[in-house]
Amino acid sequence: MRKKLIAANWKMYKTPAEASDYFQAFLPLVKDHTRDEIAVFPTYLALDVAIQAAKGTHVAVGAQDMDWRTEGAYTGEICASMLVAVGITHVIIGHSERRQYFGETDDTVNLKLKAALESALVPIVCVGEVLEEREANLTDDVLRRQCTRAFHKISAKKAAKLVVAYEPVWAIGTGKTATPEIAADAHAIIRGEAARSFGDEFAENLHILYGGSVKPENAKALMSADGIDGALVGGASLDPKAFAAIVNY
Repeated sequence: MRKKLIAANWKMYKTPAEASDYFQAFLPLVKDHTRDEIAVFPTYLALDVAIQAAKGTHVAVGAQDMDWRTEGAYTGEICASMLVAVGITHVIIGHSERRQYFGETDDTVNLKLKAALESALVPIVCVGEVLEEREANLTDDVLRRQCTRAFHKISAKKAAKLVVAYEPVWAIGTGKTATPEIAADAHAIIRGEAARSFGDEFAENLHILYGGSVKPENAKALMSADGIDGALVGGASLDPKAFAAIVNY
């Protein structure tokens, strides 16, 4: 059995003070939870507060993005070694909002994935189709392309910590949620591409998360679907009680 990972992507919300308040409310609600892995992804400025608050607990802290380069004159960027130095263990790569608003491409996802793996971070690589692609029956092609390019020239040994998150872009922040059947079908495609790139054994052990309007009301149905190994939670993760309810589905 693959242990599920429930991840909270806070996006551009919460000051350090608000992050501190969040952890004070959240941690008591999950202190006895051992069934699943839990990770929280605050903004860069709240990372230190989150790390200090989560110290000694089973809650991991991750970053929402990173640069693939090791250092240099890249104003505003943060590299993998900087994240590791402050105690970060996980990083989100290629979120649909990074692709949509900030020029993230399949090729930069590949570069970031390589850099994260070199630094022993746990990378959560996001893939998924927009509404127009789904309506044109292109979902399979999009997922295969995104996975193939993300995994390019990475060995199974190097990719051991890889996690993939399927995010149907049409379901993010819209209130629409893929049915468990739609999500499971997409996860099967992703697992097939992982098998092609890394081998069957690797694919069998790969964690594939679902992201897209996950909330307490649908968490149990989604997490019970075949091939879904956890959730990447956006809006609902901003409320500590709601996110705890998802964790404790």
